[in-house]
Amino acid sequence: MSSARSEKWQWVLQELFLTASLGASVYYVVRYLTNKINFDPESEQKEQARRKSAAILRRLDQPTDSDDERQGAHGRPRKEDLVLSQYEQAIAMDVVAPDDIPVSFDDIGGLKDIIEELKESVIYPLTMPGLYSSSSSLLSAPSGVLLYGPPGCGKTMLAKALAHESGACFINLHISTLTEKWYGDSNKLVNAVFSLARKLEPTIVFIDEIDAVLGTRRSGEHEASGMAKAEFMTHWDGLTSANTNGQPQRIMILGATNRIQDIDEAILRRMPKKFPVSLPSASQRYKILKLVLKDTKIDEEKLDMEYLVKVMAGMSGSDIKEACRDAAMVPVREMIRRKRDKGERMEADHGLDVRGIRTEDFFKRAGGIQTIKKSIKDHNKTTESKDWSTESSDSDMEDAAQVQQP
Repeated sequence: MSSARSEKWQWVLQELFLTASLGASVYYVVRYLTNKINFDPESEQKEQARRKSAAILRRLDQPTDSDDERQGAHGRPRKEDLVLSQYEQAIAMDVVAPDDIPVSFDDIGGLKDIIEELKESVIYPLTMPGLYSSSSSLLSAPSGVLLYGPPGCGKTMLAKALAHESGACFINLHISTLTEKWYGDSNKLVNAVFSLARKLEPTIVFIDEIDAVLGTRRSGEHEASGMAKAEFMTHWDGLTSANTNGQPQRIMILGATNRIQDIDEAILRRMPKKFPVSLPSASQRYKILKLVLKDTKIDEEKLDMEYLVKVMAGMSGSDIKEACRDAAMVPVREMIRRKRDKGERMEADHGLDVRGIRTEDFFKRAGGIQTIKKSIKDHNKTTESKDWSTESSDSDMEDAAQVQQP
């Protein structure tokens, strides 16, 4: 009787063991297959975004001399160890390390006053708040800075130099980053912009052509666009615009536009610092020419800088650079044709035979005379229809009209 009972218990235990083993095997098999089968079509993109964002944050952890000067013996917290959400990882793809920007204030000609104002009222309060807060609580970094003016006058270049010189984390926010097909995701991405900026502060968020992102709100505007703008303004200057200690967040929105009239009034109110980057004056054009031609071989006796400064009235800094590029091509083209006519083979060291740039090179077929005339014509049209608060005087245009071609 006892042996039969013991055999029964053994059979029960065996059944339980087999059942448990089978259940565990099925569980692990299903789990393995679930991990192997990709149910999320965007999982690969998310994984790439995670890896790239981690690499960018790792790049920000590299020490620089400016970091040592600002912080002394205190080390910065490792940004690589930050835990980012899915949306913050997408925004982190637009983060640019200051050392990766090859533009400094020394590379910008003719904007000395704006550069000094940016240093004193933006860079120092943002990166060294204690230097200003000890004097007055009013001396804090502005929440927003707007660079506006005609195209090609150096607004984007100023933003690059500002990011490089300040040493702050720089988020080059693209319009495509904030655009999502799913309803509500754009709001979450806007939220991620500020949450990531708080983790990386001091931070500069740069929006080029800001009028296209934060333009004037209208009654017929799409609901998703209006909600994204409202979300942006709420985080920018709302109840959540300060940290847990009640101190202002060290986040600055930097915008650039050539259509300031299309920006929403509430956005303009949040950008107290507005810098007009106008068409260069005569002295500014001279500095730009000297800067652009500093590494170019020139013919000192046959290059009249004063004449070029006058005839280039109405041109933007970008136009002047392109005119110099076209003029620098004229001596190279002459050397190539001369070698070709003689039947000589082109060699790398033939670049030593290129003559210096002359004034007449700016008026050759491939030079900048057509660009100069077109720029003056466009400038006249622009000044008739828009007010850019430009500092360029009308006398520059009169001087250009009176100068005759050499």
